[in-house]
Amino acid sequence: MTGRFPVRSRILHWLTAVAIFAALLIGFTMTNEIGSHHALVAVHMTLGISILAIVIVRVANRFTHKPPNWPDTVGRLEGKLIARSEQLMYAMMLAQPLIGWAMVSASGTPIRVFGAITLPPIAPFDADLYGILRQAHSVVAYLLVAAVAAHVSAILLHTLTLRDGMLRRMTH
Repeated sequence: MTGRFPVRSRILHWLTAVAIFAALLIGFTMTNEIGSHHALVAVHMTLGISILAIVIVRVANRFTHKPPNWPDTVGRLEGKLIARSEQLMYAMMLAQPLIGWAMVSASGTPIRVFGAITLPPIAPFDADLYGILRQAHSVVAYLLVAAVAAHVSAILLHTLTLRDGMLRRMTH
């Protein structure tokens, strides 16, 4: 039987998953929504900063809590591929909110989260920089969608086809 992640790791994983899904959904929606645009931006920025904080905690947790062994169906090469893809997802989950924060900073707009907290700018006010960061934020969003789809697909392959308990590592 395959081991499972500690409770804290599972909570952080699912909290991240829900927050990223919501942030991506709102992010893609708010670009076309005029009436609720400001409210969606406020929620999106709060989710982004929350994701950044959660992922920082997840990275620290990962250093202090070893993940369970892979099921026997995972070969050496596949295990390395999974590990590298997880590292790339962590990098994107850290980079995306930082790019968004820098993008809003470059626009000269105050960065308000949780309705009341104003964050300091992390990039100078600069229209050209804003344009570059906006493009980067969009590209990383699409890359995150692809990475999440690959992650979920791999878990479903192992769970439904190989029946090796891969999903149980994160659910039970």
